[in-house]
Amino acid sequence: MNRKEFLEKTTFASAAYLISTLPLFANAAEKKIKVGVIGCGSVSGMYLPHLSKSPFVELVSVCDIVFDRAKQRAKEFNVPYMYSAIEQMLAGAPFELLVNLTDMQEHERLNRLALQAGKHVWSEKPMANTYGGGKELLDYAKSKNLRLWGAPAVVNSPQFAYMSNAIQSGKIGKVSAAHGHYGHLGPTWSAFFYEKGGGSLPDLGVYNIATLTGLLGPAKSVVAMTSIVTKERTVDNKGKIKVETEDNAMIIMDHGNGTLSHIQCGFNYFDPYGHEGKGQDQHTISIWGTHGNMGLVGYDWAPFGVDLATHDHEQPERYAKEPHNYVWQEGASVIAESLVKNIEPRIAAEHALHVLEIIEAARASSQSGKRVELTSKFTWPMVKE
Repeated sequence: MNRKEFLEKTTFASAAYLISTLPLFANAAEKKIKVGVIGCGSVSGMYLPHLSKSPFVELVSVCDIVFDRAKQRAKEFNVPYMYSAIEQMLAGAPFELLVNLTDMQEHERLNRLALQAGKHVWSEKPMANTYGGGKELLDYAKSKNLRLWGAPAVVNSPQFAYMSNAIQSGKIGKVSAAHGHYGHLGPTWSAFFYEKGGGSLPDLGVYNIATLTGLLGPAKSVVAMTSIVTKERTVDNKGKIKVETEDNAMIIMDHGNGTLSHIQCGFNYFDPYGHEGKGQDQHTISIWGTHGNMGLVGYDWAPFGVDLATHDHEQPERYAKEPHNYVWQEGASVIAESLVKNIEPRIAAEHALHVLEIIEAARASSQSGKRVELTSKFTWPMVKE
């Protein structure tokens, strides 16, 4: 082969290779989920920075009934479209995943509208106003080959994974009991936390319920007491209001096989760490077994270690303390990645639905003074090596 023939053949081969890889590169560049965010209040200030940095997300639109908030978020995060009503948003610039960050009372209605419009949904907690409503949404989503997920994303943390593996491997023996707590003096920026459909259970208790059921398995029954400690509140958007739902709750869950867990949450807890939880370095989740015990360091939505003591090593030792990227607002970003890669995330709609049934059952138990049996389940254990 002479030099001319060599150059012709190698040039052709190189061109053929580049042409063959162009679709691959193009597809990789196109692998982003188009996202619309509804609700541009305080929570969006945490979600939007995270979403805007995700390589799997293209922010298409934002929506808020207070249009100035939508305009501000659109400008802040370079989002091309903004709307003041979900109907406008769904009929506007096309997107695939709705991220619902609105008042919790609106979640079920807005999630239903999004599913009916053919959108996948990531919803802040809770995904619906009732367990029945949530099950209806999930069944509808499945019938339309759509996906629905609900916060919180606590099961994503490496600390959760470590605790789950420790339990499944028998490091602490047979689990007998667990405790979780989370509370502060209550939000002041909106009335919806204290109105019907709000409350400390879906706002605060939801985290511990998700963590403990995720670690110990679905609850089979619930006994609970709830109360209103502070009868009136002064909030930014409505002034003085009457508190209509629980701001204090205690729940006992039976996970079967003798395992019981207890959760307390409320809007009347003096907490030097406040609503943001910065500086919390104590155990907020504790689990006891016949061979050892574990404590989650920090809140389950912002953990940074697990203290483990066993019969073989009675002095507690800290694990899962290495730096990590988990943040509580990552749920929608993780979902976008799972849609792009066609993989199942650890977060499961059935788990969020189970948590919702527990909240509803806790309120029913408080009213009746009786144990309430549960029917929902989810795939467990949630972490598999």
